[in-house]
Amino acid sequence: MNTEPSSAPDPVVVRRNRRVIRIWLYTVCLLILAMIIVGGATRLTDSGLSITEWLPLLGAIPPLTEADWLAAFEKYKLIPEYTQLKHGMSLAEFKVIYWWEWAHRFLGRFIGVAFALPAIWFWLRGRIEPWLRPRLLLIFLLGAIQGGVGWWMVASGLVERTDVSQYRLATHLLLALIIFAAIVWVAAGMAERREILIRHKGFTTFWAAFLVLLVFVQIYLGGLVAGLDAGQTFNTWPLIDGDLIPRDIFDTNPWWLAAFEDIKTVQFNHRVGGYLLFFVALVQLFAIRRADLVAGFVSSRMLFLLILVQIGLGIATLLLGVPLWLGLVHQGVAVGVLFFALLHLRDLRGGYRIQK
Repeated sequence: MNTEPSSAPDPVVVRRNRRVIRIWLYTVCLLILAMIIVGGATRLTDSGLSITEWLPLLGAIPPLTEADWLAAFEKYKLIPEYTQLKHGMSLAEFKVIYWWEWAHRFLGRFIGVAFALPAIWFWLRGRIEPWLRPRLLLIFLLGAIQGGVGWWMVASGLVERTDVSQYRLATHLLLALIIFAAIVWVAAGMAERREILIRHKGFTTFWAAFLVLLVFVQIYLGGLVAGLDAGQTFNTWPLIDGDLIPRDIFDTNPWWLAAFEDIKTVQFNHRVGGYLLFFVALVQLFAIRRADLVAGFVSSRMLFLLILVQIGLGIATLLLGVPLWLGLVHQGVAVGVLFFALLHLRDLRGGYRIQK
């Protein structure tokens, strides 16, 4: 007779650990959302080049004395943004843009600590399941890479340009969203859920995954719009420069470069991306309802409603010439759209099983 204790984990303990870990992961997601919004403010206030050095550790300490502030200001005066666009700026004005950039970098450091320290504690306490460990390590690695990408972005505006490269800005934003999505995907998969029979699962799951992809593409296009200040021009809707479809879009050599560098083409692509996202979300909503699916019905409705709100915010932001507060709301809701797109896909895919 085998009297050895079972090595299988207690399902009750596993569920309790998962609840705690999910709370922690979603808290990190909220911090990432805050960082994305502060990053948007940094861009909209032209603050991103105010700190001209990358000091991963010492950079956490802001200037503390008047001499420190003057030294930082003198370094800023050496870059093209100051010499060509902001010559004559006062120290008080410099402090405003400096604090935006410092807050953005500080949040990045804080998120690293808020992720790493609890992960180490949970790991040492044996509360992280073996399948979860490589996922957390990958997320941490992506976060470390993001710090380097952030400096790579800033460095593009310190020598010849008067602003950062729109390519690098959009890449920096996209990587932040990938990290956010990875955390949401893991956390949502750890939620308690019943076994639900889903009809036509392959069809609806494919479109749910396509929606997630579209959201990523649309936010990337939004990053290009921000990088080129494209929202400051052609402030009419639904027409752009007097036409529904401008005749001179993609009017570059080579033509495909316009999608990344021509202001009118970039803004037009962002508009079309919003229309496409609306259409696909609407089709998915009807498909879920027609198939009488329980899983995914609530999340598909929330996703569609949030896309409607986001389209309205985007139009208002454009017509009003991108006021700071509205631009930040628009950017924050975009992250919310991604969140519900991921939840919708996770609803259809199911979560990580607990061994009985």
